[in-house]
Amino acid sequence: MSKLEELINELCPDGVEYKTLSDVANYSTSRIDAKEIDAQSYVGVDNLLTDKKGKINSSYVPTEGRLTRFSKGDVLIGNIRPYLKKIWLANNDGGTNGDVLTIQVNDSKILSPEYLFYVLSSDQFFIYEMQNAKGAKMPRGDKSAVMKYKVPLPPLPVQREIVSILDNFTELTAELTAELTAELTDRKKQYEYYRNLLLNFDGRPDTKVQWMNLGDVSENIVSGSNKSRNDKGSFPVYGSTGVIAYSDSYKYSEDLLLVARVGANAGFVHRATGRYDVSDNTLIIKPNNVYKLSFAYYQLLNMKLNNLAVGGGQPLITAGKLKQIKIPVPPLKEQERIVSILDRFDTLCNDLTIGLPAEIEARRKQYEYYRDKLLTFKEAKA
Repeated sequence: MSKLEELINELCPDGVEYKTLSDVANYSTSRIDAKEIDAQSYVGVDNLLTDKKGKINSSYVPTEGRLTRFSKGDVLIGNIRPYLKKIWLANNDGGTNGDVLTIQVNDSKILSPEYLFYVLSSDQFFIYEMQNAKGAKMPRGDKSAVMKYKVPLPPLPVQREIVSILDNFTELTAELTAELTAELTDRKKQYEYYRNLLLNFDGRPDTKVQWMNLGDVSENIVSGSNKSRNDKGSFPVYGSTGVIAYSDSYKYSEDLLLVARVGANAGFVHRATGRYDVSDNTLIIKPNNVYKLSFAYYQLLNMKLNNLAVGGGQPLITAGKLKQIKIPVPPLKEQERIVSILDRFDTLCNDLTIGLPAEIEARRKQYEYYRDKLLTFKEAKA
């Protein structure tokens, strides 16, 4: 039997009392002068990190006026767009504004601030906050509803043991995630290195290549035309960054290459498959039978087509410009060999169902599961 189980069996075998947040905590009403804060001690919504990752130093610091004061141990929650899950347990004193909820424990002999932080970090809390939020485009949490959220209140020794377990688990998860992220970064660098190496045919007499215009190895290069889209259609509409909306009808039902034509994403290359339509801000490339689509994808991705864009405020790539770029076209067998190698790297680096990204996601879900399990108690009968 674990220490936590022993404490629960000894101190609250019949369950724990649930209290509304207003019974055990309050919003800070203290004020601090703007002149007393700096980039490290000022906290706004913008420097609270999403998905419960804490905060970074602020790039903007107010220079005048009175701000809401927070103290070490207070729980700060971003109150704009609660679905972003911005929350931080303050490790210093400072100031914030009205877009950040500053929650203070009434009595630390009854409720540990660290325990409360973990309770309010749960997905259940953020779901509750979104359910009570006001506004559509920029939802804002309801401060009075937040104070009605029910908090399980086990005895303090139980709270402390839970905090100790979650602190250790948080540290271990962070270390594992950092290691996996570093490995993923290395794999991506390795992938880019081999992609550059495999797709560079200069000085390679062992491989016969023909240098051709992209237009000569494509059946066509045209712009998409879809302007009618919604959020509920049956067919995806591809735009400059991938799927951007949906449509009630489709125009294409074969694999094609897409290149963002206009704007900040001009030159972005992606593949479309299934039944779909393409927006009017995207160019469509259909390679011919001497130029494999999968090889063309890697080659165009490696060429960084954003360099073709012209214009300042609204960069633009034209179909005519794209048709004229020179590309090396090796024999089909060599294209297939290169694709088989790059596919393996691509899967390892980018596929969200296998490989390192999936391992990182699995660690996150494991942490969420155990945290929620530790914070779930039978409610004591009144």
